[in-house]
Amino acid sequence: MSSVNGKVAFITGGASGIGLGIARALGGAGARIALADIEEGTLARAREELRSAGIDAWTTVLDVSDREAFASARDRAVAALGGVQLLFNNAGVNAAGPITQMSYADWDWVLGVNLHGVINGVMTFLPELTRHGSAAHVVNTASVGGLVGMRNLAIYNTTKFGVVGLSEALRADLAASGVAVSVLCPGIVATALGTSERNRPGRSQSPAATSTAAAGSNAVSTPAAQAAPAAGMSTHELGQIVLEAMQDRRFFISSHPEFRDIVGQRNAAVQASFHGAADPDAVTAMQALVLPF
Repeated sequence: MSSVNGKVAFITGGASGIGLGIARALGGAGARIALADIEEGTLARAREELRSAGIDAWTTVLDVSDREAFASARDRAVAALGGVQLLFNNAGVNAAGPITQMSYADWDWVLGVNLHGVINGVMTFLPELTRHGSAAHVVNTASVGGLVGMRNLAIYNTTKFGVVGLSEALRADLAASGVAVSVLCPGIVATALGTSERNRPGRSQSPAATSTAAAGSNAVSTPAAQAAPAAGMSTHELGQIVLEAMQDRRFFISSHPEFRDIVGQRNAAVQASFHGAADPDAVTAMQALVLPF
């Protein structure tokens, strides 16, 4: 994708954080922006910020876990803007803490937004994206927590590993259509993820989640936030990284090199775990299932 100029980008979780950083970057490169977010007031402020910068911005309130609402948002965006070529499944929440302190309600909430929200976005927009073929691109926001498991992040890791796996399969399934797929795996970013309990239905907080919310706006976890620089990467910088990766049609967008060795150790452990010699015919058959990287 050489240019996003004139294309419409639909961004969930777009009113703040990574979503707004992506909107600024794409809008600055000439894209038209459709922001979807659950926070109406924050959404209005984001719209005015973008418009004051000369960026065309359309907005809608959306709970990504609501499939019917997602379909309605798609239809209204397409009607208002003439189509959607770029999809960013970015909305995310977190309930961090030891798994012994997690409840089924924690699992249901985080899975509903982080994983089912991405599934809903993909399934809802697939017909629209494939209609545009090679002009289309979908970017799913996962995390470095989707590449390596971490302490006190069992639910978050589960959702983000799921997003990475979904994205890899989607990349293979859409290859013939020309639609590009990327998965964003950032580390610590200056966002309000640490206070995502503010958007939890009923706002009933587990003890672990309450401590996470008090920890502030870092993107991975309370322990990581305590060990990392206070602010993390700026959303402006991350947005530019995403734009450049899209232009290069890169699948993995890994923005934080401090995790390179950690992820490499995990990958090496997986490689070392295979036992015995493989049947060449079986190797050929298995490779046919995977689109080469």
